[in-house]
Amino acid sequence: MFLNMLKAKIHRATVTDANLQYEGSITIDRNLMDEVGILPNEKVHIYNINNGSRADTYVIEGKAGSGEICCNGALARLVQVGDLIIIVSYCIVDEKEAGKITPKIINLDDSNKIKK
Repeated sequence: MFLNMLKAKIHRATVTDANLQYEGSITIDRNLMDEVGILPNEKVHIYNINNGSRADTYVIEGKAGSGEICCNGALARLVQVGDLIIIVSYCIVDEKEAGKITPKIINLDDSNKIKK
């Protein structure tokens, strides 16, 4: 049996831009991606804390250290600049490996910097 397990979570990211005209995706500061192990083009789930909306998309690498969290395309309809979101990635693992998964989780401050 295979199970979907939490791989990575960026908690309370502040949306810095929403670009409706872009084809799709979410742009994330490369440093944040590296911290939790999310890769460019990886599928992620976006949960909007402010309005409860949920969506799936893929990741585009943003400039390292920029704090950028830009929701693009259709996703831009579900957020406003300043909204708090949760970005989550899951992995599929064999049931025997599931207990060995340790997700990487970061909590962000209002400037999208990692809280210590």
